[in-house]
Amino acid sequence: MTTSSHETNPNALLTLRAVCWDDLNAVVQLIYDVCEAEGDTSVAVTPEDLENEWKYEGFNPEQDAFLVENRAGGLAGYAALFDVREHCELSGDIYVHPEFKALGVDTALLRAMETRGRENIQLAPPDQRVFIRVPLDNKDETGKDIFMHEGYLPLRYHWRMGIELDAAPPAPVLPAGFEIRPFVKDEHAAAVWQARNESFQGNWGSHAMTFEEFSNFIFEPPEFDPALWTVIWDGSEVAGFSINKYRMGIGWIHILGVRPAWRSKKLGLALLHHAFGEFYKRGMKTIGLGVDASNNTGATRLYQKVGMHTVSEFVTLEKELRAGKTEPG
Repeated sequence: MTTSSHETNPNALLTLRAVCWDDLNAVVQLIYDVCEAEGDTSVAVTPEDLENEWKYEGFNPEQDAFLVENRAGGLAGYAALFDVREHCELSGDIYVHPEFKALGVDTALLRAMETRGRENIQLAPPDQRVFIRVPLDNKDETGKDIFMHEGYLPLRYHWRMGIELDAAPPAPVLPAGFEIRPFVKDEHAAAVWQARNESFQGNWGSHAMTFEEFSNFIFEPPEFDPALWTVIWDGSEVAGFSINKYRMGIGWIHILGVRPAWRSKKLGLALLHHAFGEFYKRGMKTIGLGVDASNNTGATRLYQKVGMHTVSEFVTLEKELRAGKTEPG
């Protein structure tokens, strides 16, 4: 890709190329700059986060990720494409520095992702639908217009919600016979993995994780801290859980789930109060999480009930690469 517009600008000549591992820190900075411009740096990444992401099973940054750089070698944009499920469900990330909006960077990255995505079609089961989904800050009207011009359609909205604690939260209230126990990885990992899959069954965009997938996603990142987890037990059964960590300088509710059979017992409220309390005891008063704005379990109402508010909104856009049968979720 090159562009010859605004030739008096030394940044005007832009080039598309594949990512290499040496780009990692520059990509981290680009992502931070984009998130800062959008007003929410809590959704940026650390170098360790991105390194772990580039080690996602089946992902090769030198084939599945792309950069646009300017004449001086600075980054104008970054995109990556992940195979989420059997070469059918492809998930993309795209970041374009605000200084380079409307200079063709978004379009070049989207087309590079699509070209790579179409290489998955022949590997996908023949009767399955193949598509790419990409999230975008919902305030980015220019970006949305470019996506839609490239054949993407807005599909779903997600919120980043947050709270600033000005006092210690209420202690969690549990039904009789229920208890919170410390999470012990070697003893409890499989039970929480199974509870995660059951809790998210049927949720939009979710799929049942293998234990290996769950382990790589949860235990490999450097922010893994079992002391921050909350697991509510009903005897020998995991009834609900909250996987918590620090993210970009704030407390983060990474995954919260209650198994369907226990959803009438207000365990979600207890999980939040306990997580808030653990962060508060450590001196962390800013807490966030991400949620599907159309979640069908009432999660958004629960988060609002405990005082959380919407900090930023993201839209997921989708482009179909091949029609076919779609799996649930």
